[in-house]
Amino acid sequence: MTEKSVMDDKRNGQNGIVQPLLTDLYQITMAYAYWKSGKTKDYAVFDLFFRKNPFQGEFTIFAGLEECLKFLERFHYSLSDLNYLRLTLSPTIEEEFFEFLSKLTAKEVTLYALEEGSVAFPRIPLLRVEGPLIIVQLLETTLLTLVNYASLMATNAARYRMAAGELKLLEFGLRRAQGPDGGLSASKYSYIGGFDGTSNVLAGKLFNIPVKGTHAHAYITSFTNLDELNKHFLVPKGGGEQKDLMELATNWRLSLVPLFKMASCEANDGELAALISFAIAFPDGFMALVDTYDVKRSGLLNFCAVALALNELGYKAIGIRIDSGDLAYLSKVARHHFVEIGKKYDIPWFGNLMIMASNDINEETILSLNEQGHKINCFGIGTHLVTCQRQPALGCVYKMVELNEQPRIKLSQDVAKVTMPGKKDAYRLYSESGDALIDLLQRSVEDPPKINEKVLCRHPFEESKRAYVIPSKVEKLHKQFWANGTIVNPLPSLDQVREKVQMSLKTLRPDIKRNLNPTPFKVAVSDALYNFLHQLWLENAPIGELS
Repeated sequence: MTEKSVMDDKRNGQNGIVQPLLTDLYQITMAYAYWKSGKTKDYAVFDLFFRKNPFQGEFTIFAGLEECLKFLERFHYSLSDLNYLRLTLSPTIEEEFFEFLSKLTAKEVTLYALEEGSVAFPRIPLLRVEGPLIIVQLLETTLLTLVNYASLMATNAARYRMAAGELKLLEFGLRRAQGPDGGLSASKYSYIGGFDGTSNVLAGKLFNIPVKGTHAHAYITSFTNLDELNKHFLVPKGGGEQKDLMELATNWRLSLVPLFKMASCEANDGELAALISFAIAFPDGFMALVDTYDVKRSGLLNFCAVALALNELGYKAIGIRIDSGDLAYLSKVARHHFVEIGKKYDIPWFGNLMIMASNDINEETILSLNEQGHKINCFGIGTHLVTCQRQPALGCVYKMVELNEQPRIKLSQDVAKVTMPGKKDAYRLYSESGDALIDLLQRSVEDPPKINEKVLCRHPFEESKRAYVIPSKVEKLHKQFWANGTIVNPLPSLDQVREKVQMSLKTLRPDIKRNLNPTPFKVAVSDALYNFLHQLWLENAPIGELS
């Protein structure tokens, strides 16, 4: 297999279930009604956007673009798809419609998007999809499902990354995710959002994400005493005659008892046997779970005994994982013992052993642990991350804004649901300090804003809210990614998207990113778009009558 085919295989990833029938039935019934009405030549523009940032925050990370483009590449109704639709739809539907569907592809579609990994804000289209009305309508549900969870997950992960700072973050959520596809997507988009690895082996294979893990409590409880150790010899790292690791570890445990201020009989022998066994299996990767019985009175002592035995043979242990209890307190106890042992036995690296914490951790847990001065190096996070418990959906929508070069608007008594009509471009305006100041939506027929020239930015619905901005930098947010049946902009690797997230976040002021009461980032419209929107609103809104 060539290097290119390996990369193609990785890029294909989990996309097998993403196909034209992964949609809502009403998309296909609308397609038939359009076809029946003779709208096969109509040309439409749709915006995919969201109305509110998730997690009570003021930013969102855009993700899922690569999967959208792969979907466009493969868009085609198979023979079995058409046979199923014949059985499912009304028997009155003409055979010519199914023939029409059989020839549909995305070759006439044009797609503009933000770069994947970009910071995004409400009302700014994540995608702008242009093309024949029927085909771009049929794309709606699939594009939404590809963008909604991906962006929500990447945003959640980015928030965890900000809370954890430079500490390692591992995603452990597969067993708690919403099914296999949810688990794979969570692994992929948590990595994009800033996590360092995953426990999900298939995600590692498909997406080239670092795979990490330790062992479960079951491994510890599978041993009850030292007599169960069938193998307890280990060859030193530098070679030579194998040594009895069990003997070394038990001797070290006796030596450490005074330091731990406890009796050796308090430590669990089954746990010690399990750790010795695991160390023999992974002498260069000894990472142990220490809370099966009691962290302070058994787990830490047994781990340190085995780690020191390994050190005698030239191996360096990795660290411990704590999965229950008072994580801040226990991490301080563990770090204290590691530092003391390192000093007493002149093993400098021992004081820096990794302390990983798991145990149903969320963003607020990390922030609380930070305030308590924890000594944790790494967090393993599952349920709250992958299920996005704080907010389970982003709420992206897909709205028609233009048909046959004529603007379209959706009105609502809820002003937040009024759409921005017509084809639009979006720009991000920056201050002299390099911070993003405001996102500006304007009609595509307008000239783009210019550096060092005054730009009037208006709230789309509140007439008095307006301000002049003189940008030191202007960034056009949308790029063309799909045209004439092919991807027209090179797609970045997962690592490049991951870097994009962090670079994009750095352009935001700290008060916009803070956890508590963040400052809203301003999204404005140009004066021309404001007037265009309100004129169209008046033209389309019914006039009431009092009686």
